Amino acid sequence: QVQLVESGGGLVQAGDSLRLSCAASGRTVTSYAMGWFRRAPGKEREFVAAISSSGISTGYADSVKGRFTISKGNAKNTGYLQMNSLKPEDTAVYYCAVREAFYTGITSSDRLYTSWGQGTQVTVSS
Repeated sequence: QVQLVESGGGLVQAGDSLRLSCAASGRTVTSYAMGWFRRAPGKEREFVAAISSSGISTGYADSVKGRFTISKGNAKNTGYLQMNSLKPEDTAVYYCAVREAFYTGITSSDRLYTSWGQGTQVTVSS
């Protein structure tokens, strides 16, 4: 499995931006289909965004579409989630995940991701 570590979370005000990073060890994460998920207090984990292994295809939850952008960096072992116009309802622990190398497409199903990071807290105050 790929070891993933998220970073970049923090406490911000509504309307601010943050960029989350997902660093992989042992493998080149940019070769994998990647997803970002989040879990708010008292709620189920939910899909946020996904990107295919090629980086060509992306998908977003309706709640973040137009505000968040998923990407893979030039550094081969890093993925990103750019979050703009943050809202209090975006407050959650954010997790990155990758699929097995054989699966190159995007999916919003967390069951189809096999490696997960430990999460990074994002708190948006009103």
